[in-house]
This record gives sequence, C-alpha cells and structure tokens, in this order.
Amino acid sequence: MRGVSHAALRLALLVVLSAVATPQLVGAASGDNSLGIIQNDIIETINNHPNAGWTAGQNSYFANYTIAQFKHILGVKPTPPGLLRGVPTKTYSRSTDLPKEFDARSKWSGCSTIGTILDQGHCGSCWAFGAVECLQDRFCIHLNMNISLSVNDLVACCGFMCGDGCDGGYPISAWQYLVENGVVTDECDPYFDQVGCKHPGCEPAYPTPACEKKCKVQNQVWQEKKHFSINAYRVNSDPHDIMAEVYKNGPVEVAFTVYEDFAHYKSGVYEHITGEMMGGHAVKLIGWGTSADGKDYWLLANQWNRGWGDDGYFKIIRGKNECGIEEDVVAGMPSTKNTVRTGAYGTAIL
Repeated sequence: MRGVSHAALRLALLVVLSAVATPQLVGAASGDNSLGIIQNDIIETINNHPNAGWTAGQNSYFANYTIAQFKHILGVKPTPPGLLRGVPTKTYSRSTDLPKEFDARSKWSGCSTIGTILDQGHCGSCWAFGAVECLQDRFCIHLNMNISLSVNDLVACCGFMCGDGCDGGYPISAWQYLVENGVVTDECDPYFDQVGCKHPGCEPAYPTPACEKKCKVQNQVWQEKKHFSINAYRVNSDPHDIMAEVYKNGPVEVAFTVYEDFAHYKSGVYEHITGEMMGGHAVKLIGWGTSADGKDYWLLANQWNRGWGDDGYFKIIRGKNECGIEEDVVAGMPSTKNTVRTGAYGTAIL
C-alpha cells in the first residue's frame, strides 16, 4: 500500500460503500422500457406487504410483454374538458335499496356475454372493448337479445372522433359513436381472424386496422348489421350512484389509472402498492361486494384473456376512488333501431 494516501483509501472505501447502499432501480423506474413488465421484485413486495389485501404472481398473459408493450395496451387517453360538454350525468335517490353484494352474471344468468372474457391483443383498444361489451350485455338485459358486437368496427371506423384507434381513445366518445353510427355484429366484422390470430395484435406493432365497412361474411349487408345505443351518459362518481346504475341497467364502462403492480394481480382486493404509473385503462364493472376481511370492493371483467388475474377478473377497493376507478363511469342504453323482432306476423326490422 506504499505510496497510497490514507485520504485516497478512505475515498475509495466510501465509493464502494455508496454503491452497495444505493438501491438498484428496477422496472419502469430504471427508465428501460424494454425490460419485461413482470418483475419478481414487485411480486415479493406485494406478497410480503402486511396490509396489501391482494396476491401478486406471474401472469402468463404478460410473460413476453415488455414495459413499453404493456403501456401501449393501456389505451385510455386523458379526456379533453370540452369532450364532456353537454354529456348528462346520472344520479340516483339515496332511498334506492341496494344489496350488499351483487354480480350481474348471476342476476342476468341468461346473458352469456356478461361472463365472457375477451382479449384485446397488442392494440390499445380497451376504450372500445369496455363500451361494446357493456352495450351487448344491455341488449340482452333489456331487449332479450344475445348478440356479440364488433369491437373492430369501433376501433377501425370511429377515427379521430374517438381518439387514435390502437393508440388509444376516449370512452365517452365510443358511446357517442354507438349512438350516431352504431356498431355491427362481431360475425360481420370480427376482431379475431379465422386462424385465431389476435386481430389487431398479431404483432406488438400492429397498426390500427383499416375501416372497410364491409361484412366478412358473404350475403351480409354492413348497414343491416348495425346496432345502436339510444344515448351516452356519465354516472355520478358517488359509489351509490354507480351501484344503482349497474343494479338497474347492467354493466358500465369505467376507466382508471394503471400502475406496474396491477400487471401482477392474481387475487384479492387490489390497491396500488408499488411501481410506476403506466397509463389509463378501461374495463367493464359488473358488481360489488365485501371481502372476508371487511374490504368493500368492485368486481370487474378485464380483456386480457384468462391468463391474467383471477381467471380474467379482478376486484378493486370500493369507496376510495382507488386509481380514479369511480371518476370516469360511462354507459348508454340499447336501441331497438335496426333490430329484428319476431312476432305473430313474422319478422320486422325496427
């Protein structure tokens, strides 16, 4: 050690100790969006947290997703203030009697679409999925029509009115499109092609599909397959009003802020614990309840297939506006326009 000063040795030791003491940034905090979205550090943090209330794990759906790809599928853009001008907001009387627990799948058990978990692929089309899924559920609930409607029609054809297709959009604009333009059946314009490839979403960089306005099935006419919503409205952000709307009219579309830890959700009542903000996401709210340990929750259906979460579903804490889940609730009622009815005198198109 001859020739090396004590000061230099102390400086070198401090550098080493500093490097050991400084925590390594992981995930999005590292700034490297090419890393995988599923991170063992986050899983361990959640599962070792004494008050998390939910369990994290390796969701197979995101096994090959990077952080950048995960961000891309979170397709709810911030709503411009002017977009909500003139949109009515529904409220309900506090005297409305509501059950402690509710599941739309049970109340309307004949409506198979309520319990269907879909797959948006690599397209940021959640804003469209939430609207189309809720409308088709309400066609069954209110008009006794079991139909599957086309998310692809909305994503491809709404254009700038709704936002930017696979690069995100606005839930309220999706409902306004359903009022003005309607949406065809999924059979006419499917989101999935015949060989099972996710469309759009075969590749992470798949662009918004072109609007062709032509049924894929021969002898089907595009305009004849359109189904409409009567209106587009918001629901007041009070939990009672949201519950009353779902109880009376069926599932609603909700948007909320997603953090890294949400990608790891497996079961329980979600609350944000750790990780960076990723973006906005829209899903279908189908019910509510209270967990065994006394946590009030919302019950929601996601569109990340059944390889994510609790068989495609998740619960999130209710009454605290967790991640903004109670702020942006939208819906509409199904229209009889263009629907086919069968009666004593045959079939009529209304």
